[in-house]
Amino acid sequence: MFIKGVSINHLNEISKGTMVEHIGIEFTEIGEDFIMAKMPVDHRTVQPMRLLHGGASVTLAETLGSVASAISVDPEKYNCVGLEINANHIKSMTSGYVYGKASPIHLGRKTHVWDIRITNKEGELVCISRLTVAVIPKKTS
Repeated sequence: MFIKGVSINHLNEISKGTMVEHIGIEFTEIGEDFIMAKMPVDHRTVQPMRLLHGGASVTLAETLGSVASAISVDPEKYNCVGLEINANHIKSMTSGYVYGKASPIHLGRKTHVWDIRITNKEGELVCISRLTVAVIPKKTS
């Protein structure tokens, strides 16, 4: 499903200098039909009450789904951009890491839909999200 030769090291390298690096998201695994990353629950990702910020969870979810789409298409021909995202925040976190896993629900020619589950180290659900990605043909000059 994913482009052959894409590595975790490559994904982490291209994330340097972006929001992904800024808040500490680190890609950890690429499987046959999933991609995973972890994110710290620290001063960069909590809200003033020191709970994991919902926006940080959504950032992790959108990062996973968008990157998964980007490595599912020919990058010479297509760009992939988030079209719509929703999230339900199930469990609070105050420290440690959260772990996100994106799996495809639909991989069409013009849209992709991803299921993203964010859990704690015990595997308990912290947030569940669905991301729709637009697959846009690149303009040829």
